[in-house]
Amino acid sequence: MLIDTHTHLNARQFDEDRQEVIERAIQNGISRIVNVGFNRETIPSSIQLAEQYEFIYSTVGWHPTDAVDMTEEDLAWIESLCSHPKVVAIGEIGLDYYWDTSPKDVQHRVFREQIRLARKVGKPIVIHNRDAHQDIVKILQEEKASEVGGVMHCFSGSWETAKQCLDMNFYISFGGPITYKNAKQPKEVLAQVPMDRLLIETDAPYLTPHPFRGKRNETGYVRLVAEAAAEIKGIPLENLAHVTTVNAITLFGIR
Repeated sequence: MLIDTHTHLNARQFDEDRQEVIERAIQNGISRIVNVGFNRETIPSSIQLAEQYEFIYSTVGWHPTDAVDMTEEDLAWIESLCSHPKVVAIGEIGLDYYWDTSPKDVQHRVFREQIRLARKVGKPIVIHNRDAHQDIVKILQEEKASEVGGVMHCFSGSWETAKQCLDMNFYISFGGPITYKNAKQPKEVLAQVPMDRLLIETDAPYLTPHPFRGKRNETGYVRLVAEAAAEIKGIPLENLAHVTTVNAITLFGIR
């Protein structure tokens, strides 16, 4: 059995066939799904999905590209949702220096506020990091994120950065890019990540794995990520599936 630890099944790209996508995921051996809510629009729909399906769980958080829109009321709202039985983490949160939609200082403040909230409520955090490796690590260290740990979602950094995150009680998660021929660094990093800290994901509908690259990603394709990860690790798919499932259950506290 497999767990997709990061997907966006509530995205508009699935409005026409969401139920079929979920059924295909089940057919591909996915036993549990962690769906991500990251702003005013996606948090309610993510929780709604988790309430509708026993095997779907939700995160709640504020994405860095939307940081400029987050208010004190939004932060209080996120805190109130953390008591929901299907909410398993705060995220995705972090920094994004690629899309110029929120000033860096605002992103930093919103990121820090949510790490503090995670420590307050005792939830792990799901980290979004795009072109901001050094600042991500610095803020995680300064805000004592190791107290709650979490996951570096769709990791794209170096092994040095990965080691710093591992030292702070974080899991390292990989998605579709490890199936790409030219994705040298993610494969090299995955090969070195300890098995007990490894997770897999799709980030659907984005980052579609080979051979479907260029088309819409979906949760069932986490099996392709698992197959690639098992090959990189040099272990049977069954072993990789078992360990990453146990890791996800441990991190998110899901049944």
